Amino acid sequence: MKNIHHKNLNKTVGSILILWIALLFMSASGCTKNNGQADFNADFTVTTIDDNHLQFTNASSGEYYSLVWDFGNGQADTTTDKKKTYTIYYPVAGTYDVTLTANNYTGESKSISKPVTINNTDLHVSFSVESDPENTNTYLLKNTSTGSYDSFKWLYRDKVINDQNEASAYFPYAGTYDVVLEVSKNNEVHSATQQILVANDDPDYFNHMVLTWSDEFNGTSVDGNTWTFDTGASGWGNNELQNYTNGSNVSFEEGALVITAEKVNENQQVGSYTSARLKTQGKREFKYGRLEIRAQLPSGRGIWPAIWMLGSNFGSAGWPACGEMDIMEYVGYQPNTVFSTVHNNATAGTSGDGSNMNVPTCEEAFHVYGLFWTEKKLVFYVDSISNVVHTYNPPVKTADNWPFDQPAFFILNVAVGGTWGGAQGIDNSIFPQSMKIDYVRVYQESN
Repeated sequence: MKNIHHKNLNKTVGSILILWIALLFMSASGCTKNNGQADFNADFTVTTIDDNHLQFTNASSGEYYSLVWDFGNGQADTTTDKKKTYTIYYPVAGTYDVTLTANNYTGESKSISKPVTINNTDLHVSFSVESDPENTNTYLLKNTSTGSYDSFKWLYRDKVINDQNEASAYFPYAGTYDVVLEVSKNNEVHSATQQILVANDDPDYFNHMVLTWSDEFNGTSVDGNTWTFDTGASGWGNNELQNYTNGSNVSFEEGALVITAEKVNENQQVGSYTSARLKTQGKREFKYGRLEIRAQLPSGRGIWPAIWMLGSNFGSAGWPACGEMDIMEYVGYQPNTVFSTVHNNATAGTSGDGSNMNVPTCEEAFHVYGLFWTEKKLVFYVDSISNVVHTYNPPVKTADNWPFDQPAFFILNVAVGGTWGGAQGIDNSIFPQSMKIDYVRVYQESN
C-alpha cells in the first residue's frame, strides 16, 4: 500500500510539473507576440484657423510607420513624418469627412474618421453651359462662381481661355468632352468640371479655319525671325550628297522663294552639289490647323525636294519619336508623282505610312500642297481638301503612333542623291534645279 501511494504521488507531481511548463511556455510566447507586434491607434486633432481654414495634427499612438490623410475635399497626402501638420482650405460651406489611416511595419492599418463643418462659403466655383443656337458645335460658357478670387481660365480640348466671364468653346468632332473652369486664389487652384456631349462632326470644319500666319516671300531676303539655315554636307541621315549653304543657294523671284541645287563638280560625292535647307525650328512652330504651301517642283534624276515638318521636341526626343509629317516629297526619277508620308515610333523609315498621287504639271506649274492637321487625324492633299493624297488616322492613338499632339516646325529643302533620291543615280546634266515656294500659310481655329 505504501509503495502504491508513493507511485500515485509521483504521477500527480509529474502532471503538475508538465502543466506548469506548458503554461510558462504559452505565457512566454504571448509576450513575444506582443513585443513583436506592438499595438497602435490612429487619431488626429483639428484646430480652427479661420472660417475656411482648418489645421490638422497627427495624434496617433503606438508603433506605426506611415500616415495617409484624406481631407474630404479632394486633397490627400501620404507621409512618414509623424509631426507634419496641415492647414487645409475649405472654400465651400458644408460637412466634410476627414480620415487618417496609420500603417505599421507588418501591413496592418487602423483608421479614424471625423466630420468637420464649415459654415462659411468663401469661394464656390461653378459655371453654366448652353449650346449655341447658331452653331451646334459651339457651346457658350458662363462663369457663375461666387466669392473672391485672383484669376480664372477655361480648359477644353487643348484650348485655354483666360479671364473671360463669357466664352465660347468650339468642338468640331462628335464625342464627349470635359470642360474645366480653374479659379486661382492665393496661389491655390480650385476647379469645376462639366461634360459636354457633341452629337455630330462639323461638316464645315475645314473652312472654319482663319489665316493666323504666313510668309508670302514678297521681299528680297529670308526673314531671320522666321527661318534658320541648316548647313553642312553630313549626308543628313540619308547618304545625300549636297552641301547645304547659309543662303547662297536661295534667291527671290516674282514673289517666290527659290531654293536652287547646283553642281560643283562631276564626282557625284558628298559636296559635289550645293543647295539649301530652311527651317522654322524655335521660331515658328504650330499645333493643328490647315497648313498650305504653294510650290513648283524641280525635275531630273537625282533631285529630291521636300516640304515637311518635325515635332518641336526633336532635339530631346530624337527621330522618329518626335514625329515627322512629309507634306510633299518628290524624287526626280519618278516624274509627276508626289508623296505624303508619316513617320513615328510605330511607322518609320521605309515603313512610313504614306501614299502618292499623280500630279502631271508639278514641275511646270505651282500647286498647293496641304496638310489638314487636327487632334483626330492628318489629311494630306493637293490643291483642294477634296483631292486627298493620304489620310493618317490610327483608331487607337498611343505615344508611339501619335506624337502629333505637340507643336511642329516647317522644313523646306532640295536634296541631291541619297538613299531614295539617288536610288537610280544622278543625272549631272540637269543642274541647276530649283524649287519655288510662293507662300507658306497656316490657318487655325478662330476660337
